Amino acid sequence: MDMKSAYIKFKESDNFFVSLTRDIASVLIAVAIFALLSQIIFGMWTPMVAVESGSMEPHMNIGDIIFIQSIDRTEIITNMNTADYTSFKMSGDVILYKPYGQEGVTPIIHRAMYYVEEGEEMWEGGPRAPHSGYITKGDNVVTNKYFDQQGQVSYLLPVKEEWVIGVARYKVPYVGYLRLMIPKF
Repeated sequence: MDMKSAYIKFKESDNFFVSLTRDIASVLIAVAIFALLSQIIFGMWTPMVAVESGSMEPHMNIGDIIFIQSIDRTEIITNMNTADYTSFKMSGDVILYKPYGQEGVTPIIHRAMYYVEEGEEMWEGGPRAPHSGYITKGDNVVTNKYFDQQGQVSYLLPVKEEWVIGVARYKVPYVGYLRLMIPKF
């Protein structure tokens, strides 16, 4: 039997196991294509996160899926460094970062307000930065009245560049609810 006839037999078979194999193969191919395109476009194998809190409302809502571009493929534009650039309806980029640089914890997705050098005041009248990094803040004016570095998110520590995973680029509303319903292990 040649390859062409074997393929036709595989494709048209009504056998349960052959059909199951076909379905599994098609899903694996689709996942591989998505992962490859994600790596090419965003520089990441898994370029999506589901928004878990309301700290970025009204620009990002709980359940939105956010596509992230790898930090290796872009530069961060802060809120204070631009007047003509907007991302998610405000000046400056929204970044995804590891709080305190810790692995295995839920990353934070907040706006990069400005960059401070080591020894500079982190905000007017505030303490001096122990190291260089970004001062960040959620967009929600009700729940995020202060910078992350003034509260519990990244208390007194600017976000080091190596803690940044990537920059938010696009969102798909509501699809993230599916991800949020699955328990974390």
